[in-house]
Amino acid sequence: MTNINISKYKSMLLEEKTRIEDEMRGIAHKNPEIKGDWEPSVTDLNNPTADINDTADTVTAFENNAAIEVELEARLVEVNTSLEQIEDGSYGVCKICNAPIEEKRLEANPAAKTCIEHRES
Repeated sequence: MTNINISKYKSMLLEEKTRIEDEMRGIAHKNPEIKGDWEPSVTDLNNPTADINDTADTVTAFENNAAIEVELEARLVEVNTSLEQIEDGSYGVCKICNAPIEEKRLEANPAAKTCIEHRES
């Protein structure tokens, strides 16, 4: 483990996790069959009184929410992985060169997996 303020980054990650999960609840729901998985929520399209434009708007909204859900879920996985690394003592170490990840990088992205030199890898 590196000489960084772990509790500071843990707090940042927990705040981000809460924010992401709150956003996800607005457009998705947890998949009861797969732990940690989320699915975009679907509006009932079988409304016999809805006109074709309303149905089209509903489908478009679902597609947009699905795209947002994918991005949020991916970030949630990154945040949860970082929280697990804090618990197992491997947080803050570049996955490529095993050097400590710079604090300015962790400030910008507390779920960073690489140092600045390897950020594009």
